[in-house]
Amino acid sequence: MDMKNRIRLELRNRSPAEVLELILDNCRSADGDLEGLTSDFCELEYLSLVNVGLASLARVPSLPRLRKLDLSYNNLSASLDKLAEKCPNLTHLNLSGNKIKELTHLETLQNLKNLRSLELLNCDVTAVAGYRDGVFRLLPHVTYLDGFDCDDNEASNSDDDG
Repeated sequence: MDMKNRIRLELRNRSPAEVLELILDNCRSADGDLEGLTSDFCELEYLSLVNVGLASLARVPSLPRLRKLDLSYNNLSASLDKLAEKCPNLTHLNLSGNKIKELTHLETLQNLKNLRSLELLNCDVTAVAGYRDGVFRLLPHVTYLDGFDCDDNEASNSDDDG
């Protein structure tokens, strides 16, 4: 199913402004970018776009209340610059399984001042020497990287506030 039709289905006779959580996993993006998701989803707090074929976030709409975003298993690389501008209140971001190869690809995430949890499992960047220390230096506001803090303590499952 394509992304636009899936969004229509997920609305279930609600207006976009009433939707707090939207799960679009495994629907396909025809052109590698977001389709059908608009700034009308102004109350959205959780968005999951796992394995939808995203290669770009150029059309990400303004989602000021979005706190948790799962973009795992797509084709994203260095095209993360729109996130801080359009989703400034993100606290949790999952980019696992994307084509992120270098720490420099994460520099634009410095502007996500509320970001506390970042997942990069199964990205090439995890094989870079000093990966964990490098990410924590680059993004000092991040508390958990790949589920663990800088002292290798595991994140609790109840960490919903940050």
